[in-house]
Amino acid sequence: MSRHFSRPITFLAMLCLAGCGGSLKTSNFPLLAWMHSGSNVSAPAPEAPAELRPTSNSAAVAAVLSASEPIATRPDAVGLIDTTTPTEPRSENYLIGPGDDLNIFVWRNPDLSTRIPVRPDGKISIPLVEDVTATGKTPTTLAREIEDKLRTFVKDPIVTVVVSQFVGPFGQQVRVIGEAAQPRALPFRNNLTLLDVMIEVGGLTRFAAGDRSVIVRKVDGQSQTVKVHLDELIHDGDVKENQAMRPGDILIIPQRYF
Repeated sequence: MSRHFSRPITFLAMLCLAGCGGSLKTSNFPLLAWMHSGSNVSAPAPEAPAELRPTSNSAAVAAVLSASEPIATRPDAVGLIDTTTPTEPRSENYLIGPGDDLNIFVWRNPDLSTRIPVRPDGKISIPLVEDVTATGKTPTTLAREIEDKLRTFVKDPIVTVVVSQFVGPFGQQVRVIGEAAQPRALPFRNNLTLLDVMIEVGGLTRFAAGDRSVIVRKVDGQSQTVKVHLDELIHDGDVKENQAMRPGDILIIPQRYF
């Protein structure tokens, strides 16, 4: 069989084996491309299947894949969520003030242990120790000072001071005057609000003009007046009128007009 006659037969045989109808791309069949070219060069070896390689922009793909994940499980979640434990607000140490009742306990010396109020001048007197300044000190500081004064009479005294009635120094008080059910001075504490103050003093009297009440406050050495509406706060339940109190505030509740 001649060379020119064998080529068409081979071509038809490849079509039947491929089972394809329609056009045939020689690029898909290296052997056909070789026969069609008429070249005497041996047929090239079939190429190995292409490897699956990651895209060059792997960061963009990772961002797309992780965008739908919960933020706590994403690999890039570091810095996106705050994993620190919130700290509790620090509370100030209580300072003794005039009018506070103190229980002073001296270990193994019941004759020296006593209960005594702080005088208006801010001092106390106990057996063997006279005129000790208590105002503005913490119970622990006062206990150490009493121990130092008792060492002249007692060997290695151990003193504990317990405050049983709290008033605090004047600068740490909130005073309520006027038409409150129980006008008095209250020791300031953290997060004290106007509603807390009204609960402590028993609310308003029936003669009170609550919406004309004011808070007198010292700011940078200057007195300021803040209007408050106690009727709206207490009777109407308007929490927007619940203001934060500050140490030294004076709440004045006037009497209503008749």
